[in-house]
Amino acid sequence: MGSRSFLTRRRFLGRASLSITGLSTGGIVLNGCDSPPPERYTQADINALATQREQEQQIRGKSIYGEHIYDGYRGLAALPWFGLDDAGQLLCIDDSIPAPIDVHCHLGMSVLFKPELDLQTKTPRVRHLLDCDAASPGSPFDLDIYANGNFSEEALSDLRAHTIAQGLWGSEYAATQTIPNLLREMDSMRVDKALLLPIKLGLPFGDTLTEDWRDAVTSMGHTNRLHPGLSVYPGAKSAIAEMREHAKRGARVMKLHPTVQRFYPDHPEAMHLYNEAERLGLVIFFHGGRAGIEPESSHPFAIPRHYEAALQEFPNVQFILGHGGARDGAAMLELATRHNNAWLGIHGQSLTRLEAMIQHTGGERLLFGTDWPFYHMGASLAKVLIATQAKGREKIRKDILRGNAMALFSSF
Repeated sequence: MGSRSFLTRRRFLGRASLSITGLSTGGIVLNGCDSPPPERYTQADINALATQREQEQQIRGKSIYGEHIYDGYRGLAALPWFGLDDAGQLLCIDDSIPAPIDVHCHLGMSVLFKPELDLQTKTPRVRHLLDCDAASPGSPFDLDIYANGNFSEEALSDLRAHTIAQGLWGSEYAATQTIPNLLREMDSMRVDKALLLPIKLGLPFGDTLTEDWRDAVTSMGHTNRLHPGLSVYPGAKSAIAEMREHAKRGARVMKLHPTVQRFYPDHPEAMHLYNEAERLGLVIFFHGGRAGIEPESSHPFAIPRHYEAALQEFPNVQFILGHGGARDGAAMLELATRHNNAWLGIHGQSLTRLEAMIQHTGGERLLFGTDWPFYHMGASLAKVLIATQAKGREKIRKDILRGNAMALFSSF
């Protein structure tokens, strides 16, 4: 299949409506159709996702850590490291915890028709995309399933509505996902620094999250704590020039999202980007694996084996596999252990899976991340603290929360 057919784009309205959901785009497509080549997506791949869901339900709450279900994010105050502030919001109260570096954050989005969004506004509370604290008591949040398993059908419907609104008429959720609100939550969770990961959606206009977020952070003077990354659209003629310009402006990490941008991580056009990333000294942050809530038509792009060529052919480029491979975590962990340039984000993984990741790696190359504002930062922090509370795991705790990130990003 040639790059010309690989880079064929769908009609504008179809692509735009899918892009701004944050769950799928129509951008890079499979030869103008939705059927992947047989070797790209097999029945075994389909079965593996179904098996993961079944096994997760069978073993949830049965690990050495037992059951961990809380009434919303505020309910995490039942754990010894947390409490509630005067406003009833979750607060990390243990100052012995190494100050985390969050390598996986976003801000509210305003794309396409650029509905009004002031990233410098402070509001009384954040509306996380999984807004577990909207009511009292909060909606149940289980730490021992993959994070998005806590989305009800109603919550998923809200998620789709509000992400579409970010490109059309504006989202009341996005209006709270601002820089002051992010910094307030970072302070409440004792988070030191955060990487902001924009996604280039391939829209014909309004597709400027990299520039918008960088300019907002710079204008507010928070570059010491917030580190905006960059994103380009794989296959776009301007991609290499954009990489060079953003790197010149200080970006260190490039976010690529195979299921949203609809590209195979091992396609020659994508490999061209990694070659330039090596020249520029950029880290590649992939969305890794299938989350399970995106359209099935986007699943083929994120199968773990499609990431291996990048890791193998560019050993000098450091790759972060976001979400630890999501619901393909077991296969992604096995892949990462074969390549010293693979780092695993821990966000989203259950306590049981996090324990497996620690046992396989000793905590090496595991990176703390929260996927804010999808979730409260406390959800990811709680899992790390629970999994590293045993005597002898102090170094593992420090490495996951900040040490590994400091090793990867020397400027930290």
